[in-house]
Amino acid sequence: MIKVAVTGACGRMGGLIIENVLKSKEMKLVSAIDISNIGKDIGEVMRIGALNVPVEDANNIEMSFESSKPDVLIDFTVADPAVKNVLAAARKKVNLVVGTTGFSREQRSIMETAIKFSGVSAVISPNFSIGVNVFYGLLAEAAKRLDDYDIEIIEAHHNQKKDSPSGTALKAAQTITNVLGEREFVYGRHGQALRKREIGIHAVRGGDIVGDHTVLFAGDGERIEIKHQAHSRQAFAKGAIRAAVWVCSARSGVFDMKDVLGIK
Repeated sequence: MIKVAVTGACGRMGGLIIENVLKSKEMKLVSAIDISNIGKDIGEVMRIGALNVPVEDANNIEMSFESSKPDVLIDFTVADPAVKNVLAAARKKVNLVVGTTGFSREQRSIMETAIKFSGVSAVISPNFSIGVNVFYGLLAEAAKRLDDYDIEIIEAHHNQKKDSPSGTALKAAQTITNVLGEREFVYGRHGQALRKREIGIHAVRGGDIVGDHTVLFAGDGERIEIKHQAHSRQAFAKGAIRAAVWVCSARSGVFDMKDVLGIK
């Protein structure tokens, strides 16, 4: 039985992750961590009935790890506290599944160094949807054959999303440049902005949009659009659960969803 800790447990994504853990025959929820509802039963907070798992203070996360001894921490929070959570998990030899986005290069480097030093395993991905990871593969194939086309990326998310552009949009751009070589990333345009050898990246924020990503390859007389739409956060939760099972038997190191899914 895989023992699971969840940070951001009282949030929408944290709650959905917990629901999926409870449904899994391979997992047991041993720790729910947040900055609110401290001491309350997480099941009562979620209105699904008592689970005998109290919400523990994120500020004392290492103490939580010592008492609950999880095999894996699943973190879908925000960048700054997520870094602290990852470092604490690494120190306590807890494997990691991290779906938080908005990390700076420095933050990413700090986390990866701590993970490798500790000898734990981690899956860090901007998007745990199985479909979106197939989407990346389609982009790489299209880029090989459409290298002289103009490329634009348009992403849309709900009005509460803090980071922009999305981690998925940036990963899409990086996937394309891995094939074509470096191109300038241009984030929106205004004024007299003539197109150069670039990838335009555009963010839309509104309503309750879960996550839409469209990559446009535009040539003379035609265009191709490759699109992924998440209809529900369940797409991310399902992938995170799959990653959590995988990471507990993986060798030490930092991986992404391509490794989990066996996509080359």
